[in-house]
Amino acid sequence: MIFAAILAGGMGSRMGGTDTPKQFLALGTKPVIIHTIEKFVINEKIDKTIVLTPKNYINHTNHLINEFIGDNEDIIVIEGGETRNDTLRNSIDYINENYGIDEESIILTHDSVRPFVTHRIIEDNINAAKRYGACDTVIPATDTIVESVNGETIESIPVRDYYYQGQTPQSFNIKKLFNLINSLSEVETNILTDACKIFTLKDENVHLVKGEVTNIKITYPYDLKLANTILEDGND
Repeated sequence: MIFAAILAGGMGSRMGGTDTPKQFLALGTKPVIIHTIEKFVINEKIDKTIVLTPKNYINHTNHLINEFIGDNEDIIVIEGGETRNDTLRNSIDYINENYGIDEESIILTHDSVRPFVTHRIIEDNINAAKRYGACDTVIPATDTIVESVNGETIESIPVRDYYYQGQTPQSFNIKKLFNLINSLSEVETNILTDACKIFTLKDENVHLVKGEVTNIKITYPYDLKLANTILEDGND
């Protein structure tokens, strides 16, 4: 089976000026999270779309889905975790407990606040996860990358040609991901920043999938203004 996990567990503290998590803010005529869910629901290859939200937003999320998408048994809303990695683990545990995990099972993990993911990106993730076992959506770095360990002086300026900006989806063979997560030490778990790092820590290859500059993550108020501009330009 192929699953999509929409990671909506965060509270969006960097958005400012609102207590509402950013994934539930309006983008055009619909909440951000609805735009995102729709992109995966319309893909016929995806069997189930699992939406992971804060516990006190589960009912609200279900209400929004019923209002904007309608009754859909292939969309499941469950509780996310305290961290991104906890949320990811919750999705895998849910899949394992309710559907089982076989050698062919694939999961696409995606930020709920990246509403402009394209059909092409999703298809490329499915194909790469099947073929390679792990993939990350990226775009080439356009700015010079400056490394500073102390935050005051430059340590190095790497060659920009070798660097990329990570997006989502990040997609995986679920069994392989499940086994790697369970093999992590406490030290390794504490330094995780995203799912792909699980693979790199274990010297496993992660294939690159070409992203899009419009596949933005809505984090700050400016991002929401930009997202509305993209929507108005007809890129949704």
